[in-house]
Amino acid sequence: MSGYHWGSLAMQERVGVRELAEHVGRSIGTGIRDVAAAFLAQQPHLVVGAADADGRLWASLLTGAPGFVRATGPDRIAVAGGVPDGDPLAQALATEGTSVGTISLDPRTRRRMRLGGTLEVTPRGFAIAAQRVFSNCPKYLQKRQPLELAAQGAGVVRRGDALTPDQERAVRSADTFFVATTAGDGADASHRGGFPGFVEVTSPTALSWPDYAGNAMFLTLGNLAADPRAGLLFPHWESGRLLQISGRARTEFDADGSRRVHFAVESVVESLHPGRLLWSAPEYSPANPPLPRHLGSTTR
Repeated sequence: MSGYHWGSLAMQERVGVRELAEHVGRSIGTGIRDVAAAFLAQQPHLVVGAADADGRLWASLLTGAPGFVRATGPDRIAVAGGVPDGDPLAQALATEGTSVGTISLDPRTRRRMRLGGTLEVTPRGFAIAAQRVFSNCPKYLQKRQPLELAAQGAGVVRRGDALTPDQERAVRSADTFFVATTAGDGADASHRGGFPGFVEVTSPTALSWPDYAGNAMFLTLGNLAADPRAGLLFPHWESGRLLQISGRARTEFDADGSRRVHFAVESVVESLHPGRLLWSAPEYSPANPPLPRHLGSTTR
């Protein structure tokens, strides 16, 4: 790869994983291998991260029949359709040159693939000229099976600048969310997972979560060191309800070397779109760390 930006480098140095990060970073490229192309073609959804016209970061979920995302060249993917009406990224994903980060995650197999690049508008949706392509390990991914498509849905049901009590409960019960970040080398979308309760709600406008040990690249935390804007996506897998939150985040290091991300909520969109995919209850990842005692039991 061409190199990490200063935010990621600073995080790697602080944690003492610089050498490991250089090794792992060699897996990042611009090419979409045959196995990656086959993986994309099997997926029924794609998470996309980008900034809206006001500069706020969001993460959005696109859903379609397998094949709606496909590789159309060695460094290009095409996406048929787009986000539902009212989605915060509707305009950005219809604008030539938007910097986007994507993650394709398959709960059936605990596999995931990240791709970032520049958006091209197409007659059927959009394409992305890839600038960064790589896969991640299955850590902290909960296993699920698809059940059915829900034909009906009210679309966007609520907008606000703080979480409602029901939304707070949804965040506390989440075992998975996605985070969109950005820095000098473009937008990125990533995944965070753990036992329900791993994301804490300390007020209607403040969240936090632990940063579990990952691939040592520190792309997300590195981006936040350079640019605190972030977008969170909390899918409720069983109902298909989506909770999108835009705001700003910072990383706090504890004396024992552990890390925690603190997030300030600025804007919230809750949706229940038609055509959403419903999934089974989870089989939790064996890699999920136990929760601290004050957050409850992890016997599930």
